[in-house]
Amino acid sequence: MPKAPSTGSTRPALRRNQACRSCRKRKLKCDAARPHCGTCVKQWQALVSVPAPIGYAHPTEPQCSYDPVEGLTLAPDTDPVEKIKELEDQISQLKNRLFEKQMGSTSPHSSQMTPPAATPVSLNARQPTEAGGITLPHASLALMNLIAPDSPETRFSSNSGSPDLQNVSVKPNSDPFMDLLFSGWNPDLPDPATLNHYIDVFFRCDPCGSRVLHRPSFLASMHLSPRDPGFPHSAILHAICAASSRWSPQNIVTLPDGTRRDQFAEFHASKTRQYIDKTMASGEDIFSVMQACILLSWYFYQEGRWVEVWIFAAFQTRVAVPLRLNYPGTFSTHGNNSPGAYLAPPKDLRDLESRRRTWWMTIIFDRIASVGGWIHAVDERDIGTELPLRTEDFESASPIPSNPQDLSSPDVFTRHPPQYTDSFLLLIKAVMLFGKVTDFNVRGNLRAPTAPSKNQNPFFLQGFEELDKLVCSDFLESLPQIFRNNTGVTDAPDGSSLDTDLYMVHIIPHAATITLHNPYIDFTDPQNMSTARCVNSARCILGAYYVLSATSLDITRLHPFVTICWYLAAVVQVQLCKYFIEINDSERESTVWGEINVLRFAMMEYGQRSPIGTRQERLLQGLMREIVRMTAQKQPLEVGVPLYPFSHTTLFRKDEAPLPPTEEGSSAAPLPVSPPYEQQTLPGRVPSAHSLSPNGTTMMAPTTWPRRDVSGSPATANYVL
Repeated sequence: MPKAPSTGSTRPALRRNQACRSCRKRKLKCDAARPHCGTCVKQWQALVSVPAPIGYAHPTEPQCSYDPVEGLTLAPDTDPVEKIKELEDQISQLKNRLFEKQMGSTSPHSSQMTPPAATPVSLNARQPTEAGGITLPHASLALMNLIAPDSPETRFSSNSGSPDLQNVSVKPNSDPFMDLLFSGWNPDLPDPATLNHYIDVFFRCDPCGSRVLHRPSFLASMHLSPRDPGFPHSAILHAICAASSRWSPQNIVTLPDGTRRDQFAEFHASKTRQYIDKTMASGEDIFSVMQACILLSWYFYQEGRWVEVWIFAAFQTRVAVPLRLNYPGTFSTHGNNSPGAYLAPPKDLRDLESRRRTWWMTIIFDRIASVGGWIHAVDERDIGTELPLRTEDFESASPIPSNPQDLSSPDVFTRHPPQYTDSFLLLIKAVMLFGKVTDFNVRGNLRAPTAPSKNQNPFFLQGFEELDKLVCSDFLESLPQIFRNNTGVTDAPDGSSLDTDLYMVHIIPHAATITLHNPYIDFTDPQNMSTARCVNSARCILGAYYVLSATSLDITRLHPFVTICWYLAAVVQVQLCKYFIEINDSERESTVWGEINVLRFAMMEYGQRSPIGTRQERLLQGLMREIVRMTAQKQPLEVGVPLYPFSHTTLFRKDEAPLPPTEEGSSAAPLPVSPPYEQQTLPGRVPSAHSLSPNGTTMMAPTTWPRRDVSGSPATANYVL
């Protein structure tokens, strides 16, 4: 008796070559489901259910693919994507040869003829070898030639957009768009000559993001074809253009509040953000885009755009953790209950060091963005990555063993091995030291019943005395002699030089001291240790500026965090000025006003390139006006000066127009008239006050600090509390 036909399945039988390639190769039954057949899905699920071995990562999806055209089988071992790329390259070459032939047979009077555009040619912002990467829309040759020369699409990518290279020669009878199109160049980037100019400026002038990239290999990769997988990611190139435009500006506009904004930089910053948004959604090209995010974050920091700074600081730290960059060697697979790393193990020593530096620049940015009193995104106890190598060893790709120090080393802030010490490594330690102060303040205030007060002795707080000793004396005194006696400023007859990292190493501990002691300042108590600490640190920061301003060096090359250090020193001076006004000591009041204005002028000079200087000076100016208002009353208000006013109402204010001058005078703080200044020899450092007893048994000794007439009204007399 014949069997009844089965009614459980109505799916028709598969035709020849309609099954997926994997099932055909292994001769398995396939249901031809899209995008992955049932057989491949089951095998993939069984694979990922077992932990991956060391050095191996499971595929993120079933390895199931179909022929591009049903019923058409490609040659064995032929990748369809590679075949399509090869055909596109052949089409581009043929069209290029056809166009050159037409141009060669045309008279000069008819040179405006456009090439044929019958077939669209794909143009990717990233090379086709990056599967799943960010790509630009397909554009035909006719469409590219219809774009106006001054349209927004070409405003920042034409030869004429270069600030210093406007005379770039172009071969006769050639269209720049055609050259870029056929080479695979990203049309959103400037032309190659202009881009190379900005890259050179970036590595020579940028004090922040350039520490992440390996300069020799990066410059070498720029000579590759844009389609080559080794060519730099477009997100990094856009971020470099935004960062380096500070020293090679163009298309500058002035906002109503007087802040300068570079349209060229904003254009490339927006392009970088598009890549970041894409990566946040898909996870593609995550490490390269993360490096671009670091460069862009420092751009926003120099702009003083705090909300964007915090947003991108959070993105960096959150992305770095799944990448396992916080593990020793930036990679780990041990532990069956822990997911594997998103990245494969480092390919070589250069890749390993690049990951280390990317991680540490992420942590540095997090610490600097949190100095206003916010918790850090990554706790110090969760950082297992060893410190990086010296910059010279990184760039020379020397086979140097990994740095033996990490944050768990008990003497990491007081011992500096010569073979693993340079100004950048000391900068990392100085910033992490500042981070310890932020942690102490935040955790101490989080559950404290009352706010810190000048009436309490902070040395009775648990851990305060040890941290005070480390910040105020031990770190700077433990520096190797070559770094301890060199503040980063070299004024030699054959030319001056500035090591911005080393310069910051010498002033960041003083800024940390002010942050640690500022809540406990009491100028009415001559034995108050916090007062002595803060006044001494403010003088050291001011003195370091005097040393730099005595040279011909450009202070705008300094790290942007220097403006916060200047501001902290000025806050101490403002509080001191308030005290002198209250006791009616006009002579010392005028002296302190002069010192405050020196710091104001430093911020304004820095603000000529980086708006963060102008913004911090405006905040300081508001404090000075408030002090004048408060102390003009018969009973001065008992209101402390906020250490970080940008963390309060001023943060979310939109760019405001400056206040108009009143009848009594300008909205700016008054500039005092000072007696003539006598030149004195500038010492390398100011004697610290750490020898004073925490119990306040010794009076603060008067300190003589030499001053230079930078602004026309600096301090010219020493004062004693």
